[in-house]
Amino acid sequence: MTCFPLFCRKNQSSTRHTSKFDDELSGVKNVTLFSYKQLRIATDDFSPVNKVGEGGFGSVYKGRLKSGKMAAIKVLSSESKQGVREFLTEIKVISDVDHENLVKLYGCCIEDDHRILIYNYLENNSLAQTLLGGGHSSIQFSWRTRTKICIGVAKGLAYLHEQVKPHIIHRDIKASNILLDRDLTPKISDFGLAKLIPPNATHVSTRVAGTIGYLAPEYAIRGQATRKSDIYSYGVLLIEIVTGRCNTNSHLPIDEQYLLERTWQLYERKELVLLVDTSLDGDFDAEQACKFLKIGLLCTQDGLKLRPSMSTILKMLTGEMAVDDNKITKPGLISDFMDLKIKNGPKTRPEQINAAYDYVLSSEDNTTTLPSTSSSQGNSTFTTVAYDQSI
Repeated sequence: MTCFPLFCRKNQSSTRHTSKFDDELSGVKNVTLFSYKQLRIATDDFSPVNKVGEGGFGSVYKGRLKSGKMAAIKVLSSESKQGVREFLTEIKVISDVDHENLVKLYGCCIEDDHRILIYNYLENNSLAQTLLGGGHSSIQFSWRTRTKICIGVAKGLAYLHEQVKPHIIHRDIKASNILLDRDLTPKISDFGLAKLIPPNATHVSTRVAGTIGYLAPEYAIRGQATRKSDIYSYGVLLIEIVTGRCNTNSHLPIDEQYLLERTWQLYERKELVLLVDTSLDGDFDAEQACKFLKIGLLCTQDGLKLRPSMSTILKMLTGEMAVDDNKITKPGLISDFMDLKIKNGPKTRPEQINAAYDYVLSSEDNTTTLPSTSSSQGNSTFTTVAYDQSI
């Protein structure tokens, strides 16, 4: 299929729109352009029956391409303020990467106001909807399957951080962005917030973006987006996979609502095994499960330089390297930085803490505002800072 003829339109406004993309995508390789008509046919005119996901970015449909391949067709909403930026970023970042634990980009559609990404279709949806979805999935997540997922995601992140050039920071590692194929092999998805680390760069400035609960405190407060902020997010995800529960659950007793705080409490009491998902009915390797939880704590330490690299994490997960308990320190918690300690009494209500944890940070400029604990209006501004590439 030829690509650039799709940019040729008689309509003047369309020509202006697509020429912008033409400039932005110059130099991007391995991207096939699909027509909007082709994708309408593939999805049966974007039938609700074929919708498999929805979010702030828009909707995802499954469809069969002319080649016979099944595809996940991600339609960006025209109302999304960050749609163009994230769309272009996702194409640029993922077009040249190829790894078993990353989603595969088939192509995109840029026609009139339509911005659509076409990925390989993954039958078993995301970890958020299956493992953490409240029992609505028929998938049995055995301990062996969970270890496979934990290690697979670590391999994908190690590839992004250390192998591909330039290195890539994902910036939005979370359960809903880990998709599962037919064999329950995990695939990291959604590169709309990713950042490339230029060769020999000493710093990268970036706006704050991500999801509270997975967001490293130093990134949320000071705008320090490094590989170590991805590692923090991975640590939260690792603990979620072992425990089978979301990082925040307002339906639990106050002292159990925040998974990372609960993990630290039980670690100090040497009772980590109590956190392991009860749905496993005791059919798991207790020593390995506790080791994974300790790795999660290593990843989420307050001091970002204390967090191990992804290649080191991978060695600990696979048993090539031991976990040193002496290196585990208290995790960095968003609630600490925001003066939202659970035991603050009536000044800070649980629902206000929940709102802060659940709030999705996003901004068109270089500052982002998080909601105040005393009103619905934000009053804490986070600005970007430079960081050392070695972190």
